[in-house]
Amino acid sequence: MKATQRDFATVLPRAAQQVRIAFFCGPDEAGASAAAAKFVAQLADPGERIDLSGADLRSDPVRLGDEARSTSLFGGTRHILVRAAGDEAHDAVKTFLEVIESGEAEGACPVLIVATSATDKSRTAKLLESRGDGLVAMFHPPDLKSVTDEVVRMAGAAGLRMNNELAERMARAAGLDLRLAQSEVTKLALYLDASPQAPRLPDAEALDAIGAKTEDDGFMPLVNAVLSGDTARLPAELKRLRELALNPVAVVLALERRAAQLAQLTARMGPRGRINEFLEGEQKARRVFWRDRRDLAVQLEHWRAAKLERLVRRLTALHRALLTNSQAAELLLAQELEEITRFALKR
Repeated sequence: MKATQRDFATVLPRAAQQVRIAFFCGPDEAGASAAAAKFVAQLADPGERIDLSGADLRSDPVRLGDEARSTSLFGGTRHILVRAAGDEAHDAVKTFLEVIESGEAEGACPVLIVATSATDKSRTAKLLESRGDGLVAMFHPPDLKSVTDEVVRMAGAAGLRMNNELAERMARAAGLDLRLAQSEVTKLALYLDASPQAPRLPDAEALDAIGAKTEDDGFMPLVNAVLSGDTARLPAELKRLRELALNPVAVVLALERRAAQLAQLTARMGPRGRINEFLEGEQKARRVFWRDRRDLAVQLEHWRAAKLERLVRRLTALHRALLTNSQAAELLLAQELEEITRFALKR
């Protein structure tokens, strides 16, 4: 079966009951990961989580089926989460499906694959889209308007009569991340003692009182220096990274979100588009914030389609490396950011 960003919530309850392999893809890695987490939450008994990488399965395609049919050390249930790039898991999924067809996968645990740089047209997705026990769900980065509208909806459900201006501010502060936005809405409702039965009208002062530090205050100066190829500014930003103890994985997530935004803008602009005129139209359509426009103009000059694909693959590999080597994460991040900054300047 297939699901889109819009109907995933509707498809999810049924999918959690009958799907054995779920493939979450698209340019929004954060959205795909969040969807995988929601899928696990819907399982009657998710049990222990087994983490595999796409590289693991590419080198040993049989391993997925072996892991899915294995039992937990203490005899409990479990599920498998695979983080892959593109079609790295294709051969493993194909092999596992052959095991299922042979009837030898009775009792196998659910397999969830979060695949960056993959789409619902990829080879792995084609294996699963027509199967009742397979799920393919694709996610695109949300735009400011859609997140603002969702914040208004979430606020209303929590008893907050929030206007669009305040909701847009909250959407920006959350970095267009609905999970963080929901957390902020919940905190605001508690702060104002709001409920559907006793609604409250929030204001900017209340939002300041509960608001988390915005992504712009932390990550975006570093993200912009790297993706703009600003080698002169990078050392100061890396020093600030250490002084503020910014989370390396969170920094990479911010880079991935900006790379996804650049990919969307590049696709809409086309190969012959004029960047400044295009961004002016995007700003008027409220898909681009005025404060981001200057940085985006520089970055669109440096990162076109083919180069962006290489960047996404590199960020995915960096993400995996940071997760598996947390002790050296800060050093690994600094080294890779220096390489990406220099790469941005290459034609």
